[in-house]
Amino acid sequence: MDSAEIRSRWLRFFEERGHTVVPSASLVADDPTLLLVNAGMVPFKPYFLGEVKPPYPRATSVQKCVRTLDIDEVGKTTRHGSFFQMCGNFSFGDYFKERAITLAWELLTTPIADGGYGLEPEKLWITVYLDDDEAETIWREKVGVPAERIQRLGKKDNFWSMGVPGPCGPCSEINYDRGPAYGEEGGPAVNGERYLEIWNLVFMQFVRGAGIGKDDFEILGDLPAKSVDTGLGLERLATILQGVDNLYEIDTSRMILDRAAELTGHTYGGDLRSDVSLRVIADHIRTAVMLIGDGVVPGNEGRGYVLRRMMRRAIRNMRLLGAQGPTIRELVEVTIDAMGPQYPELVEDAKRIDSVATAEEARFLDKIVTGTSILDAEIGKTKASGSDVLPGSAAFALHDTHGFPIDLTLEMAAEQGLAVDEDGFRRLMAEQKQRAKEDARAKKHGHADLSAYREVADTTGATEFTGYTLNDGEATIVGLLVDGVPAPAANEGDEVEVVLDRTPFYAEGGGQLADTGRIRVDSGAVVEVRDVQQPVPGVTVHRGTVQVGEVVVGASAYASIDLDRRRAIARAHSATHLTHQALRDALGPTAAQAGSENAPGRFRFDFGAPSAVPGGVLTDVEQKINEVLARDLDVVAEVMSMDEARKQGATAMFGEKYGDRVRVVTIGDYSKELCGGTHVHNTAQLGLVKLLGESSIGAGVRRVEALVGVDAYRFLAREHTIVNQLTDVVKGRPEELPERVSGIVAKLREAEKEIDRMRAAQVLQASGALAEQAADVNGTALVAHRVADGTSTDDLRKLALDVRQRLNARPAVVAVVSVVNNKPMVVVATNEAARERGVKAGELVRVAAQTLGGGGGGKDDVAQGGGANAAAVEDALAAVTRTVAERTA
Repeated sequence: MDSAEIRSRWLRFFEERGHTVVPSASLVADDPTLLLVNAGMVPFKPYFLGEVKPPYPRATSVQKCVRTLDIDEVGKTTRHGSFFQMCGNFSFGDYFKERAITLAWELLTTPIADGGYGLEPEKLWITVYLDDDEAETIWREKVGVPAERIQRLGKKDNFWSMGVPGPCGPCSEINYDRGPAYGEEGGPAVNGERYLEIWNLVFMQFVRGAGIGKDDFEILGDLPAKSVDTGLGLERLATILQGVDNLYEIDTSRMILDRAAELTGHTYGGDLRSDVSLRVIADHIRTAVMLIGDGVVPGNEGRGYVLRRMMRRAIRNMRLLGAQGPTIRELVEVTIDAMGPQYPELVEDAKRIDSVATAEEARFLDKIVTGTSILDAEIGKTKASGSDVLPGSAAFALHDTHGFPIDLTLEMAAEQGLAVDEDGFRRLMAEQKQRAKEDARAKKHGHADLSAYREVADTTGATEFTGYTLNDGEATIVGLLVDGVPAPAANEGDEVEVVLDRTPFYAEGGGQLADTGRIRVDSGAVVEVRDVQQPVPGVTVHRGTVQVGEVVVGASAYASIDLDRRRAIARAHSATHLTHQALRDALGPTAAQAGSENAPGRFRFDFGAPSAVPGGVLTDVEQKINEVLARDLDVVAEVMSMDEARKQGATAMFGEKYGDRVRVVTIGDYSKELCGGTHVHNTAQLGLVKLLGESSIGAGVRRVEALVGVDAYRFLAREHTIVNQLTDVVKGRPEELPERVSGIVAKLREAEKEIDRMRAAQVLQASGALAEQAADVNGTALVAHRVADGTSTDDLRKLALDVRQRLNARPAVVAVVSVVNNKPMVVVATNEAARERGVKAGELVRVAAQTLGGGGGGKDDVAQGGGANAAAVEDALAAVTRTVAERTA
């Protein structure tokens, strides 16, 4: 049974039993405590916490998940994988233990011909939490599992949480006995390799606090209602149903593994070392494709770093197996073939995924070339020092600064007969990881305590947003926080967070900045609102200052937004939609939105593109946008089901979380996007859109910045004024400006070159006289001279080399100094005869530069340096003379 069939059977089974099928959420977690979705229940966390009322009592999903804690173990064992699919069924205060257990048993043991998975009942072993007598009784009496195949385990094994504060509870796991070939008998308590865990039934009852590890945390209390969260690992079940040894050999992974083997000329199963590399490649490429598919791009922090590390480990392992050139394109292609039947959006987005992946590969291959040259230099230094161990600090710098893999450092060092101080490297890596953990912990704790907002949400319910149709309106103050703590009242000067039962204020989200404005209380109090957020789903918080009077909970109020700001933001947001469509028309569907910010009168728009957008294309895009404005197209917003939106061709943003009902904004026949923001009613209201330019903000992602409406007009008016001023200066027409300005610049550059030639000639005129005046220091000709202030370093160098050439008949040293902008610079040159006597330019420059209060260096034949103390020039030259005398004595 292939993976796609396992997935479809799961969803069909639970849909037939009253569960709502929920599509997989993006891997980009909509949760400040998580980097990526790492469990099937993550999208349902607000329901378990009681932050949001569930729209259905039962649900089922097959959720994409990524875990990277054990990334270094991937490939070394056959159990660790970074990407997996979690099949889940969920009950939100509906059924509990008995129904969850009997449903699981039914699906697993029903024959394949009847829609189940057809597992043999006698091969299934059960674990329950230590004191969960209820679950044990259900398994034994309701299902009929013999007592000898039910085992009780502790909190570490049979109590589930996400590893962060949130829902938790005891669990019961279903394990499959794979037989004696996988080890001794005795059940999952004895052998986790033989008794493979395939399904975990979590009975959500509690909320956990902060803590480290799987069992070091406090239970804070009960959840609002008893619920069920179950998770069956699709890949683990596939290993059983497909009769393979491990998750790397199931259909979706094996296709990638075999392609990597084919590209490198290896055979899987032939050699342990190459098998590990092939497993790493298969796992990491699949994870990378899924991440890119959800809008993640390679970067140096957060999700981008996870993706970059995955890709570079895969590329590195391809090279270890013998691949020399680019191979990512072929691996991405086979991955999309493997996963496309389950996630057809990968097929639709294949071109963009390929462009992001291949660009990262090219970037890394360049880094490998750079890193190799740096490593060669470090190896040379190590050998020159007489050591046979490359310092851990050098290996760490290569890894941390240049992205050079440690295993490549180990291999190349070994080829040169050197070991690597791995302990030192590991110590520096551990220190870096500890710093990262501390930074992450500080960032996490930087979030406001959400319990205060949840308390308001529990009391008042969701805030009604009226801002689509109203700019002001009556409301009641239902919540008030002062310094993050709920309070009954606030006084003049207090920084407050006000919660209304209904509001016209738009909370920041979807790339649109928040509204500002005022809340006037019936008592006469006024709150100046400067920011609006939704710290927990459904609750809109107005942040500001009490300007006058006292604000109390329960008071009637009148909320009004800054209308000019709202209109300017709405123009920017509508312009963003037009820009998105125009870019897709010009560049293709790979130019998908990757982020945006809509501010008053201006916006920025991020989109996928493998390289810079040509200036001519950007001009065409701008023209198209403004042509659409002139068509007076109506802008209409409709709420519909997600399926209907897809059928209508609405565009969605990567990583954005959408519900079953979505808002679709349509601009005439030109643009249709899922969007919750505010917009103009007609394109004519935008007036004008001016694109300021585009730039790179990361691998495969470009950014366009633009002005809208009056701001665009002001920009063009200012540009027009500048053009008029230039035409007056050059005495030409506007269309002649580029040619005239280019001509002036060319003449200036030629004049500068001529000045440089004259200056250099003037400096070199002194060469003959300086050579004739050379002092004799123990048989070595020495010229130590201060030239005219303002002489450039290049001219100093030319002078030193010219004088050295004139003295080449005997050992010679030339040291010349100049002062530019009150900063002394020194150049020293020596000939071969002087170097044979032990006089080296690099050493002399350091002596002079230290005297000048600076530093320098270079080769033995020529070196340069500088300092900060112009008054010490003569002392520096004297120090050079003494050093030459000492070396030649």
